[in-house]
Amino acid sequence: MDVFKIIYTAFGGLSLFFYGMRNMTDGLQALGGDVIKRIIGSLTSNRFLAVLVGLGVTTIVQSSSITTVMTVGFVNSGLMSLTQAIGVIFGANIGTTITGWIISIKIGKYGLLMIGLSLYPTLYAKSEKWRQIGRVVFGIGLIFFGLQLMSGAFKPLRTYPAFIESLHYFSGHNYMSYVYCIIMGCLLTIIIQSSSAMLGITIALAASGVIEFHTAAAFVLGENIGTTITALLAGIGGNINAKRAAKAHAIFNLFGVGIMVAIFPYYVQFIEWLIPNAANFVNEAGERPYIAFHIASGHTIFNVAATLIFLPFLKQFSNLIVKLTPEKVKEEDSSFTLLGNKNSFLPATAIIQAQQELLKFKDVVNSMFDVTRSIFETPNNDDEAIKKIKRYEQITDNIEREVTVYMCQVMEKRLSPDQSAQAQSIVRVADELESLGDYLEKLVMSTVRLKNEGALKGALKEEFSLLLKEVETYFEAVSSCINEPSNLEELSIYKTSDEIKAKIDEIREGHVERISKKEYSPLTALTYSDMVVSLRKIRSHTLNIAQAYTSKTA
Repeated sequence: MDVFKIIYTAFGGLSLFFYGMRNMTDGLQALGGDVIKRIIGSLTSNRFLAVLVGLGVTTIVQSSSITTVMTVGFVNSGLMSLTQAIGVIFGANIGTTITGWIISIKIGKYGLLMIGLSLYPTLYAKSEKWRQIGRVVFGIGLIFFGLQLMSGAFKPLRTYPAFIESLHYFSGHNYMSYVYCIIMGCLLTIIIQSSSAMLGITIALAASGVIEFHTAAAFVLGENIGTTITALLAGIGGNINAKRAAKAHAIFNLFGVGIMVAIFPYYVQFIEWLIPNAANFVNEAGERPYIAFHIASGHTIFNVAATLIFLPFLKQFSNLIVKLTPEKVKEEDSSFTLLGNKNSFLPATAIIQAQQELLKFKDVVNSMFDVTRSIFETPNNDDEAIKKIKRYEQITDNIEREVTVYMCQVMEKRLSPDQSAQAQSIVRVADELESLGDYLEKLVMSTVRLKNEGALKGALKEEFSLLLKEVETYFEAVSSCINEPSNLEELSIYKTSDEIKAKIDEIREGHVERISKKEYSPLTALTYSDMVVSLRKIRSHTLNIAQAYTSKTA
């Protein structure tokens, strides 16, 4: 037996499988991006709806790991509660079983045909929709062809003495063998970071006659544990709720596998009874033609059963996770973490998460306006105001940098024209909000300096206070479009901007006249001028936020 040939053929088949999964997943994401946004938007506290959301999203993206990491990110950004997230994770576990049904079709039978049929729409179709459909078909074809190569590579192992001997620990009909299989399935899934790929390998091994059904079923249970490592790694960088969501995924799968191991022989017998034809039937070629459907069925039955067992106790399970992951210290307001790596970004949901961060960003800027206003209303809080404004300004720098890097990574993926426009708007708005933070800090420092000189009083104070209020009101009106761009009244926004600009010019002219009359010292005059300029810049950057959501340019 040529061991090297077995290795490179199996590795090549696995590589084609991975590439096919990537193409199928990316194509489905591009086709279903708007659907995913609507699905996420339908989330409520209803546990059944949360499960359906997880099922729907995972059906589209064909990866429970992507859905779970997305869910952890949503919890981290405050878009989703822990209870909702657990429901979505339940649904994601069911949704990922659809991959098993796709690859359980006759391995390789239609692979090359689908690759050939996908050529024209993928390369030459004018419509983006048809190009993505072609990409999905191409991906499925590669999956089938890759599985065919792996299955062919594994066939010689059926008669290889050393391999048969190594299977001794995994093929026995006893609980220790089941546990060995589960551990091996878990470890291999952690190594290759894809439960779908491990499922494909398991089906290829079983269909080629190398392993029997009970061994494959135990491997699949281990794969369900191994797939939780992705979310656990994503949760490391998140806040306490993100860690809880990731831990909920791991504990749910561990408990589910524990229950199934306790009744494993009956679990295998039930699948044999439910699915026609014996799983371990061997044809003349030495293959098991029916075992793939049994494996896919077992995968689905396990996840559906685990969800049905846990769903009535969703609230109690959520409380258990909170107790197991206590909040040791109060988290700082500056903890903004966008989760995931660029290989697992789902554009539609990444945009939703980034928009949620912009809402938090807006709240920080609102707090900076509050600090600025408090200087006029409270005589002796200048030191505290300076500390707060500097802290807020540092937060704005952190969020702007994080959002920009995150969206640049998202834009490296294939985006629809609408998604590309949304991503560019998010980057621009983050930059404008950071600039607002800079000028509000300058405004506070100038205001404190003017107060210390005793000049911020009377008509001068009233004039500037009214102007600050107008600018703040204008920001509130414009920033409301961050969450709902359709609410932006374009004509009103531009009209108000022009009115504020005219008023600032009028104040500056009046200030020049006061300077000519030597009503203020040169330093006081310069400081007040800096304050007016800061408000003018704030008005300008606020207008730029509106322009990011309209057809006009800056």
